[in-house]
Amino acid sequence: MNLVVVGLSHKTAPVALRERFAVPDDALGDAAGRVRAVEGCRESFVVSTCNRVEVYAAFDGERPSADALTDVLASVGQATRGQVSPHAYLRAGPEAVRHLFRVASSLDSLVVGEPQILGQLKSAFEACRSAGQTGPVLTRALDRAIGVARKVRTETGIGRSSVSVSSVAVDLARQIFGDLSACTVLLVGAGKMGELAARHFKTHGARELLVANRNFDRARALASALGGHPRGLDELDGLLQQADIVVTSTGAPGYLVTTSAMRRIVPVRKYRPIFFIDIAVPRNVEPTINALENAYVYDVDDLSGIANENLAERRREAEAAEQLVADEAGRFLRDLAGQSAAPTIQALRRKADMIRDAELERAMRRLSGLDEKQRKAIEMLADGITNKLLHGAFTTLKDAARDDRPDASAALVRQIFRLDDEEPAP
Repeated sequence: MNLVVVGLSHKTAPVALRERFAVPDDALGDAAGRVRAVEGCRESFVVSTCNRVEVYAAFDGERPSADALTDVLASVGQATRGQVSPHAYLRAGPEAVRHLFRVASSLDSLVVGEPQILGQLKSAFEACRSAGQTGPVLTRALDRAIGVARKVRTETGIGRSSVSVSSVAVDLARQIFGDLSACTVLLVGAGKMGELAARHFKTHGARELLVANRNFDRARALASALGGHPRGLDELDGLLQQADIVVTSTGAPGYLVTTSAMRRIVPVRKYRPIFFIDIAVPRNVEPTINALENAYVYDVDDLSGIANENLAERRREAEAAEQLVADEAGRFLRDLAGQSAAPTIQALRRKADMIRDAELERAMRRLSGLDEKQRKAIEMLADGITNKLLHGAFTTLKDAARDDRPDASAALVRQIFRLDDEEPAP
């Protein structure tokens, strides 16, 4: 069985092309069915995310030409071969298996170490399995890929450190406050990055979210979307007295929160910690507030710097993960190859057992009067001779399969033992 994958990803194709290949979950089975229509294809599944679309397939014998596979991929996005070819990649055999394992382990993701891709792969495979397009080979491959991905996450630090500004902000807040369930988050402004950070805090258990904006209608709409409470920007001083975490993201040209104002507010707060996340450019929070007791200010450069350091750490961990993936891919291919010798081994065993049984029956008829112990001894002798004669052939077939040359050895064994001749009736 020949495994192949053909696809487009964020590394090879622009978003304008990738978005044409966005396949809804309920259409993945139909897309895999188009792959199955290719001559020799026995199994297939299709995965489609915002960063990739990939067709996985298992073929009997030789795989189709690169053009034929590219045409299949093009049909998924209703595109032409000419539009797809410059951006498509094709992996076959060992490289296809390694690619699947890398994708499942998020080594090929836009953000290395992100956990979402494994769930997306499993969901896509299940949709295609339900449509009857998959089979035993791809099922074994995906099961092993899932196991490898879990091993990568437990044995390396690839997903340990946050690599987005919002995630870094949450991590820093936890260092200051510990549990976020007692924290009040104040979002000042309606910038996209600020909204994302506030949403992140709410998702990670913040008790209350306040949304302050110069335009109260905008504050009300955003608070409704985030599950928070709207406030006017004219209430800012009072809000700073009660908030624990402040996310600022306005287009104001100067500082909205000044050091002089915070000198008045900090004693009113009884010096409880306050954490500013200033994502605005120009900045909304005066940096010198950092000098005040229990006041912490991080701007977008600070957060981005930490995220980049964490990303570099993930990349270092990815080197260990790559070696683990390569080892596991090699092990899987050896197991898969060993299974390709199974039909010939089974046929040889079946014929040998049939000959042994016929000769034993003939011998027992001639040796009348044997007791049970003697009969057992003769049967054990016949079994031992049969097994020793077959051992060399079985070993040769398995070794040839692991060395990716099963066909010639299997054909020779079948010819020597005449396995394809019509078997006589027992």
